[in-house]
Amino acid sequence: MNVRKVSTETERQQAFHIREEVFVKEQEVAPEEEYDEFDETATHFVAYDEQKEACGTARWRVTDKGIKLERFAVLDSHRGQGVGAALLLAILEDVDSSAKVSSGPIYLHAQTTALPFYEKYGFSKVGYEFEECQIKHFMMIYS
Repeated sequence: MNVRKVSTETERQQAFHIREEVFVKEQEVAPEEEYDEFDETATHFVAYDEQKEACGTARWRVTDKGIKLERFAVLDSHRGQGVGAALLLAILEDVDSSAKVSSGPIYLHAQTTALPFYEKYGFSKVGYEFEECQIKHFMMIYS
């Protein structure tokens, strides 16, 4: 598994293609909700399998509440193979080493079905379940 910070337009389009497959097609999220103004300023990552095929993506950005990790998406064909973990660890390392990071917690909005995954990596559920794009989520904080 190879995870790279997006630095080219080709890598950016690979990230968007994965999000299209996972969120728009599979989870039926409206494209206008999936793609937003933060796509221009967020730090994006793409995971590649052994055949150098793009198979996962995620991004992080600075918000007024801290550092938000988001848009974690792994192609169905690659789930359960460590792609999500590789992305999460790469992003946490990048956030930790980034000079532009402001103060505040590292957090994310986890789909309820993904809570056990994020808990394994030090995230804790905060507050009540809520809906984003008609999918149930919890806010989680990294500690």
